[in-house]
Amino acid sequence: MILFPAVDIRGGKCVRLTEGRFDQETVYGDNPAAAAFAWQQAGAEYVHVVDLDGALAGEPKNRAAIRAIRKQLSVPFQLGGGIRTLAAAEAWLAEGVNRVILGSVAVRNPELVAEACKRFGGEQVVVGIDARNGVVAVDGWGVSGDLAAEELARRMTTVGVARFIFTDISRDGTLGGVNVAATEALAKASGAKVIASGGVSGLADIRALKKAQGIEGVVIGKALYTGALSLPEALRVARGEDEQC
Repeated sequence: MILFPAVDIRGGKCVRLTEGRFDQETVYGDNPAAAAFAWQQAGAEYVHVVDLDGALAGEPKNRAAIRAIRKQLSVPFQLGGGIRTLAAAEAWLAEGVNRVILGSVAVRNPELVAEACKRFGGEQVVVGIDARNGVVAVDGWGVSGDLAAEELARRMTTVGVARFIFTDISRDGTLGGVNVAATEALAKASGAKVIASGGVSGLADIRALKKAQGIEGVVIGKALYTGALSLPEALRVARGEDEQC
């Protein structure tokens, strides 16, 4: 199972939000590239980057910080937040981003997702499904998409999507434990690979996700930044090197 340390960028800084609320922000540093590099040095094989300002604006905003991350990393990273056109996706992929995350546009413009899958392929396109009480949220998590998460996943697989990142918004940034049941249900409903996100608090979450079906990996944010979880130790569990796993 792949662990994706998260680097969320707002105003050029590395931050974490609680339950996706922009008024519940904690700043963990003014250099996102340094944070990404630190996770790579700690053993990360893939990094998860989000342009929070871009998610709100509907277009990429923290370009300089993202380009700095690309220069720092030798491991791949995936990028989400405000990527709502084919041109934006193509531009980031051309600059060296390994995988683009399409979120709100999957609800607003599914035809664009279908075209992105045809043009860039399943390994470079992932759909982010962010849900509150099972219902998809869009536009920086502030608006309901009026669509069940599992239904969106089923629709997206029919247009070529092979991988999802599923975030339970109510748990994101809370250290309250990942929603394993909902993540596994989405994987079963879609038949696609799913990366869990939101609420990871410790090694127990990693172990539980490893036992679930269809879960390829997990995004970890606040647990790493607060020191509640050690990335090297979590990686040992993810790789099956922990005797309790």
